[in-house]
Amino acid sequence: MVPGSGSAGFCWAMGLQGLQSLLLVLLLVLLARWAYVSAQTVATPAVPTEDLNSTEAPSATLGPSLTSRTLGTARTPEPASGPRPTPVTDVAALCVCDLSPAQCDVNCCCDPDCNSVDFSVFSTCSVPVVTGDSHFCTQKAAIYSLNFTANPPQRVFKLVDQINPSIFCIHTTNYKPALSFINPEVPDENSFNRWMKTSEGFTSNAEADVSFTSKSDASNTKYEYGAPLQAPEASPHPFLRFPSPLTSALCTDDNPAAFLVNQAVKCTRSINLEQCEEMEALRMDYYSSPVILRVPSSTTQVPITVQSITVQSLNQTRTRPEDAGVWVPSLVGSGHNRFCTNVVLEVKYSLTYTDSGEITRAGLSLLLGTVSSASIPLQQTFEIHFIQQNTRPVPLSGNPGYVVGLPLAAGLQPQKGSGIIQTTNRYGQLTILRSTTEQDCLAAEGLRTPVLFGYNMQAGCKLRLSPAIPCRLVARKVKDLLKGQGFPDFVASFGNSRAQDVLDWVPVHFITHSPTIKNSCLLPVALVIEVKWTKYGSLLNPQARIVNVTANLLSSAFPEGSSVGTAQTSEDRKQMTPNSPAPPRCSTLPRSAEKPQ
Repeated sequence: MVPGSGSAGFCWAMGLQGLQSLLLVLLLVLLARWAYVSAQTVATPAVPTEDLNSTEAPSATLGPSLTSRTLGTARTPEPASGPRPTPVTDVAALCVCDLSPAQCDVNCCCDPDCNSVDFSVFSTCSVPVVTGDSHFCTQKAAIYSLNFTANPPQRVFKLVDQINPSIFCIHTTNYKPALSFINPEVPDENSFNRWMKTSEGFTSNAEADVSFTSKSDASNTKYEYGAPLQAPEASPHPFLRFPSPLTSALCTDDNPAAFLVNQAVKCTRSINLEQCEEMEALRMDYYSSPVILRVPSSTTQVPITVQSITVQSLNQTRTRPEDAGVWVPSLVGSGHNRFCTNVVLEVKYSLTYTDSGEITRAGLSLLLGTVSSASIPLQQTFEIHFIQQNTRPVPLSGNPGYVVGLPLAAGLQPQKGSGIIQTTNRYGQLTILRSTTEQDCLAAEGLRTPVLFGYNMQAGCKLRLSPAIPCRLVARKVKDLLKGQGFPDFVASFGNSRAQDVLDWVPVHFITHSPTIKNSCLLPVALVIEVKWTKYGSLLNPQARIVNVTANLLSSAFPEGSSVGTAQTSEDRKQMTPNSPAPPRCSTLPRSAEKPQ
């Protein structure tokens, strides 16, 4: 016996027995898997693989398929456990092209109002496939097509299961509300108090999120933007009240006035005419008696001074009374002809502040009127404006974007790196020639009209040439006439651009166009100012911004020594939106466009 042969034969015998056992186990696993697959095939509806453009008429229902499959056929893996997502939307009842109620929409194959007569004029289905949620691994799809071979033509409808090819899809779901948006809870009379307790507070300020800070937390020595205007500790209210509408149009008196936040609001009050004399919100001293702290947490107080009182009658006439004392509401008349006089209709606060955040002066303007039962509920207007001390208000052409009809802001830059110099006359910063009835260029010298944003204008005059006047002198005279005195170098991109912010200004590109003809007199005949602007900022509130300004000086050739000639001198200003074609320079405008409207 060869040494080792016995152990080798033993190992070979054991390996053969182990291989048989392994094959038996694999066969049992395959049988069990086949049984599981067969069960799933019976319980799950078959997934049709029809072409989306097929025009075959389907069966009414798609029942479970009992057809046996070969083991080599690929199939979608089924989840071992867990519920499958349930579609929220029924695609069979969804028709996105059905826009007209009780009327058939053209080429809308899913429109239930269409019949076979309508289908005969259809060319195609505008929405051939309607699917459900694309996040699911398997989703329902409604397929619409037309069968033109039938007489009359018929609509073909199929409801199939589509497989999502993406590996990132929802296969099972364990949180059903995640498949749709949760309906928000709407406050009602039972839950309103709970919402008020859970909220940190309300404010009707539309420009800034202003929240009141208690005095214990206010350690600042100056007011900052959005900070409530504080009142002394002895006051019944810790801040200056600015009535505003809150969740409805009704006035809410507990809204604080915020520093440097200009506001103008309107709200209504439900009043009882018989008790108008007792309502504080209708009294003048309700708004004039409070005082404001000069700075937060200080002892210096700033009283509110009544600057003007205007009284309005029932027929809307207004008068200024000589007596500037305190006016109180008074109920007059009897029966149905009862009125309440001296009721506060408008309140306007004007607060002066310093650059160090201090309130130095507070003014109040009031409009008092007469209220009858026909004017209930009463509408009141409240405004508050902040003016910096030792400054004069500068009129703007927009804030920030330009406003149609206001003049363009323009100026000169004396040297590179310096600020923009503007004239005090805002209507004389960028001008064009003003047309006159005589149409004489020499008589129209000095008569200018401002360039207004949003307006296309054309003006012109006539000039009679004489051989006694040198050509160069006439050319220089006409050029000065077209450009005017102090033609600007820059135009503000926004209506509120400051002179020191040079980057907010657009340079004026001055281009001269003249033909090259010998033995002729070149005279400027037209100055075309082209302003390009765009809408800048948020889509909800876009602002007009100027992006380019070009001035084209056009010249024409006239024969030397001509005895009498006529030249038409015109200026044309065009405004275009971006990506729009430029208008032709030789275009003629209607007569109504010669003057600003």
